[in-house]
Amino acid sequence: MSENRIIANGLSRRSLLRTAVSMPLTSRVLAAGGSSTAVVGSTLDPRTIPKYVTRLAALPAMPMWSSYGGVDYYVIGVRQFSQQVLPPTLPKTVVWGYGSPRNPATFHSPAFTIEARVGRPVQVMWANQLVDASGRFLPHLFAVDPTLHWANPPGGLRGRDSRPTFASTPGPYSGPVPVVTHVHGAHATEESDGYPEAWYLPPAWDIPVGYARVGSSHDRHRAMAADRFGAEWSPGAAVYRYANDQSAGTLWFHDHTLGLSRVNVHAGLAGFYLLRGGARDLPPGVLPGPAPAADDRPGTRYHELSLVVQDRSFNRDGSIFFPDSRSFAGDVPPTGPFIPASDVPPIWNPDTFGNTMVVNGRTWPVLSVEPRRYRFRLLNACNARTLLLKVVANPLAPRPAPAALSCWQIGADGGFLPRPVQTDQLLCAPAERVDVIVDFTSLPAGTELFLINEGPDVAFTGGSPGNGLTPADPATTGQVMKFVVTRQSTRDTSVPPAQLFLPPLPPLGPSRRTWRISLTARQSTAKPAVAVSYLLGTVAADGTAKPLTWADDVTERPALRTTETWELANFTGETHPIHLHQVQFRVTDRRPLTGGGPGRAPEAGETGVKDTVIAYPNEITRIDAQFDIPGRYVMHCHNLDHEDGEMMRPIQPGG
Repeated sequence: MSENRIIANGLSRRSLLRTAVSMPLTSRVLAAGGSSTAVVGSTLDPRTIPKYVTRLAALPAMPMWSSYGGVDYYVIGVRQFSQQVLPPTLPKTVVWGYGSPRNPATFHSPAFTIEARVGRPVQVMWANQLVDASGRFLPHLFAVDPTLHWANPPGGLRGRDSRPTFASTPGPYSGPVPVVTHVHGAHATEESDGYPEAWYLPPAWDIPVGYARVGSSHDRHRAMAADRFGAEWSPGAAVYRYANDQSAGTLWFHDHTLGLSRVNVHAGLAGFYLLRGGARDLPPGVLPGPAPAADDRPGTRYHELSLVVQDRSFNRDGSIFFPDSRSFAGDVPPTGPFIPASDVPPIWNPDTFGNTMVVNGRTWPVLSVEPRRYRFRLLNACNARTLLLKVVANPLAPRPAPAALSCWQIGADGGFLPRPVQTDQLLCAPAERVDVIVDFTSLPAGTELFLINEGPDVAFTGGSPGNGLTPADPATTGQVMKFVVTRQSTRDTSVPPAQLFLPPLPPLGPSRRTWRISLTARQSTAKPAVAVSYLLGTVAADGTAKPLTWADDVTERPALRTTETWELANFTGETHPIHLHQVQFRVTDRRPLTGGGPGRAPEAGETGVKDTVIAYPNEITRIDAQFDIPGRYVMHCHNLDHEDGEMMRPIQPGG
């Protein structure tokens, strides 16, 4: 792990503390140990939320619509509904989520899991159903900043997917919400990838005249889907096909609309897509199981569980709090100046952190476990928070807390590691997945253990607790969930992780070319200078960054079926989880950004196949990738605030 100690651009710890101190006591919460979990107005104090009173929700398999001709078909809608995210003594929360329109009970945030098989295609109709009972469009749950480079439906056909200009500072967008779903980690053709400009509005009857109903890439992708697999797209929906011609792995799906990913995902649009079988999977019974299925009997015991970890803040009425002003970061006055009097967006914030931990759609849940091995597939679905996870006996112990159990990491984003890795702490940045076995075998019934988070409450810059990193508040965001050991009901026949032989990694071959990518932050021209966007770009021959925006011409055109190196040069003061669409890549090493010197090998937990990698400050992170499908795709930071703040670029494999 990086030992760089650089203050993060944008929302620094100092600015958070300064903001908290300036708020009235009734409007802020200061966590133990000096860590700030400041919130505003009528937000709910996370310390008053009861912990470990709600059972962990096991995410069932998403029900299929039909299956024939060697293809599994799904119809999956996006809807708004109320869900008991907080404990039952507190109000329900209005969220968005995916589900099957045949059964309203399947709508959940996060979504039920798509269970797929290697070599068997899955076809999904993704339907935007964000309308009320009368067919009127539903506005967003959160304040949408219309000054970003975003989908911009009010711009019409000419102004969609652009950064509009304003004569005065606008309020939040209040129109119909566009969506487009991306299966993160999928090896998909262009029209099925969920391109940020392929969005579509719901089929509401009251969409204002002149609004663009689809993004600028939508119609071209609709024609491609018709040609490739005979799909017909109806208004408010898109049909994607996933060949599943890749290794077994832990994928996930989420919204990817241009300039709206942070708010659409924060509203609840995320779920697992698990790909099983094939040459790079293990036979049934080797790993702990079973996992939840679509039609399990009540009381079925699961020994493989998927865990979606998120941070959220809540208002007292149960609704999710999300900043509605750039001043929330604490480095801009409430009155601005904002666009157009300056270049500071009025609503967008550079990093958004919640003060309450949520797992599978419930705050601080509890899971009963037997004294046996369990397989957990962990997803960090936070906007900006990097997690450092550990199983301990005392959740309030001083950090770093002593581990009570070590874990065995067996996989990462796109499949298995070369060999199991025993560790007492799991590093997981936004969008990364960790496939891990936890062994409760030796513990007596009644034992209580806790999954804690020792990652920071601010932007992650590297380091570790007690070594340049201030951990999350132990009373709130430093706790994630609880395990309670019960009596064993059946014998555990899974293989002990130390004895596992994992499938070998497929060869990539030598690299034939290097793409040099810069990661930068742009500071405002106003006073004080604050971060107003994050950018990807290229690196000049002299080693300086050449920042580019989403609208600039494509500069990366990787060859097909050829291994090429991508060097991610981070010129900012914080880490960035960088995601490349279409490919699973290998992390090769990390090197100093300037001055030369030796590089360092990837962490043990990132030695497998990945689609998201942490780029540390003042370092060049090097990955090897091999594209094999031509078309227009994207690379971007998966800090969703950064992605929506311009840290995303198109790439063009095959030309």
